[in-house]
Amino acid sequence: MNGDVAGEGVDAAAALRLRQRRGWYFYGWASHVFPTIVVTVFMGRYLTSLAENAVGKTGRVSVFGIPVAPGSLFAYTVSFATVLLLVAMPVVGAVADRTGAKREILLGFGWLGAASCVAMFAVRGANWQLGAALFVLAFVGYSCATVVNYALLIEVADAAERDRVSSMGWALAYVGGGLLLAADFALSLFLRDKALLARISLCSAGVWWALFNIKPWQLLRGLPKPAHAPAASAEPVLLAGFRQLRRTIAELRRYPHSLAFLVAFLVYNDGIQTVTTLAAQYGDKELRLNDTVLLSAILIVQFVAFGGAIWLGRLAERFGAKPVVLGSLVVWLLLVLAAYFVQAGAAWQFYLLAIAIAVVLGGSQALSRSMFSRLIPRGYEAEYFGFYEISDSGTSWLGPLIFGLAYQFSGSYRSALVSLVAFFVLGFVLLLRVPLRAAIEQAGNVAPERV
Repeated sequence: MNGDVAGEGVDAAAALRLRQRRGWYFYGWASHVFPTIVVTVFMGRYLTSLAENAVGKTGRVSVFGIPVAPGSLFAYTVSFATVLLLVAMPVVGAVADRTGAKREILLGFGWLGAASCVAMFAVRGANWQLGAALFVLAFVGYSCATVVNYALLIEVADAAERDRVSSMGWALAYVGGGLLLAADFALSLFLRDKALLARISLCSAGVWWALFNIKPWQLLRGLPKPAHAPAASAEPVLLAGFRQLRRTIAELRRYPHSLAFLVAFLVYNDGIQTVTTLAAQYGDKELRLNDTVLLSAILIVQFVAFGGAIWLGRLAERFGAKPVVLGSLVVWLLLVLAAYFVQAGAAWQFYLLAIAIAVVLGGSQALSRSMFSRLIPRGYEAEYFGFYEISDSGTSWLGPLIFGLAYQFSGSYRSALVSLVAFFVLGFVLLLRVPLRAAIEQAGNVAPERV
């Protein structure tokens, strides 16, 4: 009888983990419309157009008294939002680890981001200030939720299956974003008003995100509470989060290999995110491609990336995650150089480039996430992913800043794009030098057979 009870306990635990994994998948499905539709497709071009409506293409908008070219405004806005998150995301992670309220924090910030996207329907004319403010708010909501979402990978998957689960999560997220983008593409065939198309698409992304958040709210019940949580006190939880962050920063020095991986990731992922964030703006302003081409190309990316993420996940099971990510960085470097030579108006060249990017896009990010999950001391997942997510929530600050400066001084999006080559070269070198197996063991975790 005792054996039967134990077996039932194991089955119940397995069923609980499977339910929570489905909830984790659902949140990716719900939230990926933000990086896909808001960041990659519409907001960069729409915010640029709003600024151009205010001052003209050659004018300058005033941001806190600083003159900014309309073509650089979106890149600077992303940089500003990410700088705000430099402190916010690790603190959110610390609070999540301390309180154990990961489901509530995840969905609370998710609904904040979704509501900000819905409100973007009100942005029109030359009101770039409101557009920028709502984008920053949505960006903060998405990023802080993603800190907790990434940390939950450790709860819903064992170390040995994490590459596969992480890759599947990315793949399903791309399908979710792709389905709504397909609806936007269909709408673009009938709606000639580009501004109205952007407003509807931005708003619909928020509605999609908010509605599909209901499912993970239901499925993520019963997440484990933190084993290291301190005794209750009268200290405000946010202040306690800051104190915990300070302790973790001091503790991080005890894991130099984990810190080395984090630095490598911050560099190469900055390049990846900057390319994907500004791809539509590059296609629109430099290559002069119409909305039909841009939307269809990015739509193709979503579904090719589904297969690419699963394929790279399987390669990681065979060769290890680190060699696969290193190979993907070589491909990224070649693709950035190839993008420089894409001819204006050559839609077929843009399509080929988009397909090639899609193959390595999801896999390089999914495997980076699963690699880092093995480098975290148990019980500090959300807090450590707060540092990780600084570079992974649409983009980090340095890439867009360099891109924006390169454009502002050169007036050429091509020159600005080439400035990103350094991120892939340096990131490759830094990742190559990380002893991944030693890093996993240094964090107190068991390394899988292939790393």
